[in-house]
Amino acid sequence: MRLLLDTHMVIAIAQKKLAERFPRVEQVLSDGAAIGFVSVASLWEIAIKTRLGKLQPGLPLETIPFYLGEIGLTILPIDIAHVITAADPEPEARDPFDRLLLAQCKVEGLQLATVDRLLVDHPLALRL
Repeated sequence: MRLLLDTHMVIAIAQKKLAERFPRVEQVLSDGAAIGFVSVASLWEIAIKTRLGKLQPGLPLETIPFYLGEIGLTILPIDIAHVITAADPEPEARDPFDRLLLAQCKVEGLQLATVDRLLVDHPLALRL
């Protein structure tokens, strides 16, 4: 299984609290049942919220991508196909970051690991 982790999970990883907040995701990733991906969109969202003072990510912003790579996650860049693809059916969420994550899942053949109540029932999401 190939999973794109939503931003909440990426924050939990940076804060070293994934097992505490999302034990099922931590289990799936640690036992090798899934290959984990993190979108540049999530890193962008984390950077915005950190700079606005709305988030303490647990690590300095510039070190988060390196840490994610060290623990075996792949950073997924944003490509043109990702920004022009609609993730039908469109989710109720109006958050552009969520829509981009779903579009990346559609284009790249990934499932979105999320607990977001507006996204968990989307066909591209994996309920955990």
